[in-house]
Amino acid sequence: MRRGIAASALVASLALTATACNGSDSGSGKADGPVTITWWDTSNATNEAPTYQALIKDFEAANKNIKVKYVNVPFDQAQNKFDTAAGSSGAPDVLRAEVGWTPAFAKKGFLLPLDGTEALADKDKFKSNLITQAQYEGKTYGVPIVTDTLALVYNKALFKKAGITEAPKTWDELKSDAAKVKDKAGVDGYWGSTQAYYAQSFLYGEGTDTVDASAKKITVNSAAAKKAYGTWQGLFDGKGLHKADTTADAYAHIQDAFVNGKVAAIVQGPWEITNFYKGKAFADKSNLGIATVPAGSSGKAGAPTGGHNLSVYAGSDKAHQDAALKFVNFMTSAKSQSAVAMKNSTLPTRDDAYTDQVKADPGIAGYGAVLSAAQPRPALPEYSSLWGPLDTELPKIAGGKESLDKGLGNVELAIQKLVPDFSK
Repeated sequence: MRRGIAASALVASLALTATACNGSDSGSGKADGPVTITWWDTSNATNEAPTYQALIKDFEAANKNIKVKYVNVPFDQAQNKFDTAAGSSGAPDVLRAEVGWTPAFAKKGFLLPLDGTEALADKDKFKSNLITQAQYEGKTYGVPIVTDTLALVYNKALFKKAGITEAPKTWDELKSDAAKVKDKAGVDGYWGSTQAYYAQSFLYGEGTDTVDASAKKITVNSAAAKKAYGTWQGLFDGKGLHKADTTADAYAHIQDAFVNGKVAAIVQGPWEITNFYKGKAFADKSNLGIATVPAGSSGKAGAPTGGHNLSVYAGSDKAHQDAALKFVNFMTSAKSQSAVAMKNSTLPTRDDAYTDQVKADPGIAGYGAVLSAAQPRPALPEYSSLWGPLDTELPKIAGGKESLDKGLGNVELAIQKLVPDFSK
């Protein structure tokens, strides 16, 4: 999952209507010529998209009667664009949807159930928890194409210079290590994010979440949550701890500092592996350390299970849906996922895609090792939208413009509007 970063290339012309095929008949599903389907891809336009575009050529070569119109949509715009397009019956045939969007769009009736279709012919090959995360009310609406989680990534050389022999296992240890790095290496030891997705691990560390979905209760302002966000807030002030960056370019600032050796550790996802390797600090790939996000006072450690699914638009005619199902099957196959992993250093969603070559990538191996600590999201269509109010309030809290109590109180009120049947 990418948070707060748009694809580096803007879409020159975004088609909000699915491309029609020549002479297609929505009643019979037959077409006089090749069927053209539209795919909205939300991957990074610079680092990831070329790999997917190459696979499209392979697919078209093997399926002469299907053409794929590729549109790269910036991740931070795609959810709203698809919501608008699907609501007016003009969405793309295939969408690369962040895992949290899948149940939300399924609830609105925008997505085609995929159970028993060609898209899910290999259902048993995928990691079961990822299939579960693509379901809504017992039906599967997405095929997992890539998975991810957050990890503590660190500069081994800077840690060694500070006399640190292993990654910190708790946030208190991280604070202590940050001070050592500052003293011995002369750079900051840790730079945290003010974004809600990156703060989620602190909640898990206290055994809580923004909501308790099973109990239908809002817990973002509970004692445990306040403790979690208090720990998060405390990592913006102290020796070796970088102050909160609340600017619009904070993500880029943090990333740039890390890859250039100006900060020893950050929390980040595997979608940045290729960018890590481009930085001067990690010209030697073995200098990149990857560890489970530190634990909170409960002793629990972990981060959200993220990633993306390929979903098929329910509003297309049969000819387009059939072509889309075939395309989804191809793009999520073991062969395709292995190719993507080798080029983009992303994590496959099926075990048979983890070839020896894939597992030899140190970045994939490192993130693969922390996946077991990743926590799936609850089966709540509104869950991803709950981070919205936090993304508004957390920068104010971190920047000292608002108290923790007031900020979380505001979040609680906002979330109550999103899930009105939940109690406080």
